[in-house]
Amino acid sequence: MILAVLQARMSSSRMPGAVMSPVLGEPMIWRQIERIRRARTLDKLVVATSSAASDDALAGFLLGRGVSVYRGAHFDLLDCFSTCAAAWSPSHAVRLTADCPLTDPQIIDQAVRLALETGADYASNCVNPTYPAGLEVEVMTTEAVMAAAAATHDPADREQVTPFFRRDPDRFTQAHLTRYLDLSSLRWTVDRPEDFAFVRAVFQRFHAVDPGFGLADILELLDERPDLAALASRERETPAEHDPVAVAAAA
Repeated sequence: MILAVLQARMSSSRMPGAVMSPVLGEPMIWRQIERIRRARTLDKLVVATSSAASDDALAGFLLGRGVSVYRGAHFDLLDCFSTCAAAWSPSHAVRLTADCPLTDPQIIDQAVRLALETGADYASNCVNPTYPAGLEVEVMTTEAVMAAAAATHDPADREQVTPFFRRDPDRFTQAHLTRYLDLSSLRWTVDRPEDFAFVRAVFQRFHAVDPGFGLADILELLDERPDLAALASRERETPAEHDPVAVAAAA
């Protein structure tokens, strides 16, 4: 079984409550879930959040919509991710984060197929980034997830989940998903109000016509709309925001 784990918290350090902010009348996280469910390689989707009271409303909304929810440690996200994976016993766990509502189901499928075809412990488009920030996908074998959770006690590893995998390719075999054209200068993740304005504009442009819109569609929109292209540029980032894994941990 291939399990998608969408990690989400209401207590974002940058935009608290962003996951429940409305996009075309639905919470942002619901729009992301709709997109994730279009991936063909996934068998199950679980939202992993914390057991803190601040996430009660998020969990309640998702359960009311029939979404599986796992609640675990608030700050030890590696523990939350690994215990979530253990609860469903998949062959692979796909890590996604809720600050990335433009998640592309085709890229999810490409990453999962890469992991299956290569037999890698860890497959992603994060190590050699050529995709816009906000389209990150990480696929790990459950065995590797459990090994990492048991091996590292570094607080940064525990909060950011996957640095331990990327730091030790001798222990965890890796496969890297890359594009021929480097788009890593683009930033489609939601950490600031202007990011949210960009995401809402993208959904307003495409969702009613084609809810499965993808990377190529958004690139065409940026060519048409220089104002949106400016919002999506990494030139406006702080140094801390430039690390997609650190940004995801803060979500």
